[in-house]
Amino acid sequence: MNRVAIPHTLIQPLPGDRLQRPLHDLRISVIDRCNFRCPYCMPEDQYAQDHVFLAKDQRLRFEEIERLARTFVTLGVRKLRLTGGEPLLRRELPELVRMLARIPQVEDLAMTTNGVLLPRMAPALRAAGLQRLTVSLDTLDAATFRHLSGGRGEVDEVLAGIAAAEAAGFAHLKLNCVVMRDVNDMQVLDLVERFRGSGHIVRFIEYMDVGTINGWRGDLVVPSAELHARIHARWPLAPLQRGYRGEVAQRYAFADGAGEIGFISSVSQPFCGDCTRARLSADGKLYTCLFARTGLDLRGPLRAGADDAELVEAIAARWSQREDRYSERRAELRAAGNPEKVEMFAIGG
Repeated sequence: MNRVAIPHTLIQPLPGDRLQRPLHDLRISVIDRCNFRCPYCMPEDQYAQDHVFLAKDQRLRFEEIERLARTFVTLGVRKLRLTGGEPLLRRELPELVRMLARIPQVEDLAMTTNGVLLPRMAPALRAAGLQRLTVSLDTLDAATFRHLSGGRGEVDEVLAGIAAAEAAGFAHLKLNCVVMRDVNDMQVLDLVERFRGSGHIVRFIEYMDVGTINGWRGDLVVPSAELHARIHARWPLAPLQRGYRGEVAQRYAFADGAGEIGFISSVSQPFCGDCTRARLSADGKLYTCLFARTGLDLRGPLRAGADDAELVEAIAARWSQREDRYSERRAELRAAGNPEKVEMFAIGG
């Protein structure tokens, strides 16, 4: 690796993009493969059995991920999240966690997973330094879950993964539920009831038009306000303050003290104005929005011998020109034709 002294002027947080949004969070996709075929992300009918995913040499190696993470940290990143695809399909993943946990400036190291492989992975991840886990769980109903996993998963497997995470010391999980009308929206209260008082936080996510293959329709979106009303009628809720700038979930506490829930409302209440996230794909491209069309190749320069200062300059230049606000412009952009966007399984949610 070509490590050279990074100019002092670049070892500091970026002043912000064109909308004055700082770079604070980096989501790292470690693999583009997944053991589920969720219709809102990676629908089964869009992937033939011979679909070609990234080959091993096309994915960033662990030492390359670590080097890029350190580069992002010099520009202000303090939160790292490992995603996929399904990140636990990446072999020896705890070793990557260990490498990232050694970066002094990283304040938060988390992972998003479907949870199925946690029974055998959770202890090693915890020991390696992973601080937090988010588990995707769209329903407790077995038949609906089977449908939403593309016929590749069982809800009991995810619940076993949650139990394993708890046993490994992950006391406060976030449980993400993507809500689709007439698919799983009538099972929302069951999820809330199951996890109230558990210390875990269920977060309901509006169905989004990520990528171009998930068949998104606006009539399938259940606005967060509607879900809030349903839940509040059963268990009164009180709003909570945001924990930090860029927090995507609107947080509410149960009035009886049984914990909290959250709502992520990218469709009905866009939060582009506070977005501080960058995304690094498994093949080493930097994306500045979940709905981006193209990314900046960092793997090429990295493997061609670019030094650290050159990588810093490339990332800083791309972020300083960033003006993404797709969710705020969704109606306008879709009216002009559905633009091709990177698929969520390539860059994480």
